[in-house]
Amino acid sequence: MKYLIRIKYDGSHFYGFQRLNLELTVQKSIEEALTKIDKCKVVIKGASRTDRGVHAYGQCAHFDLAHAIPNDRLKNVLNKMLQPYIYITDCENVDESFHARFSVKEKTYEYKIYTGDYDPMKEDYYLYIKEDLDLKKMKKASQEFIGAFSFKNFVSGHRDNYDSEIYDVKIEQSNEFISIRFRGRSFYRYMVRNMVGSLLQVGLHRLEGNDIRKALNRPDKEVQLYTIKPNGLYLLNIKYE
Repeated sequence: MKYLIRIKYDGSHFYGFQRLNLELTVQKSIEEALTKIDKCKVVIKGASRTDRGVHAYGQCAHFDLAHAIPNDRLKNVLNKMLQPYIYITDCENVDESFHARFSVKEKTYEYKIYTGDYDPMKEDYYLYIKEDLDLKKMKKASQEFIGAFSFKNFVSGHRDNYDSEIYDVKIEQSNEFISIRFRGRSFYRYMVRNMVGSLLQVGLHRLEGNDIRKALNRPDKEVQLYTIKPNGLYLLNIKYE
């Protein structure tokens, strides 16, 4: 029987989502728990391979079990085994044709920034910026990302296809906290971190919105990437319909 789970996790305690042989990862932790429950080796397929230090409120994964287990019972048993840094928020049965990664219609990521007095308790969960940011310029420049483009100049590493579509970008501030939210079809390696890095350069008056437009319109012309730390990045939600 095939299951879909939705997962929250504190990425500061893991070497990313994807399974590694020697390091603790989210995928490895869940697979070990499911293998004990099902008494058969279980492999899960995640919707997004979040990097070390990246957090999630709405990561998804599917897997097959040899033994049928009621959804609520499976969720409760998993949470007892995985807490405190991983929590399963939902468990449901899905069709055999479903794939947690390839069936995705939309993903939402958020990057969180803290601008107040330095607080070590926030180090793993926000990017600390002490300089003043021009949010008006950042908001205007952020709209350059909306649309279908080759995001080659905002993706780290080589891949065969860099095409994606961003549906919406929102930048909001509440006191000392700034959030930058991206909603789109596909996100590749370091893509959100590079887009946020470019927007921060705009906010610091080191880049213009026109520079972002040029980088999107000319993917054949390599530009400098501004990759920021992973600790402020959150996978918020994944939609399948």
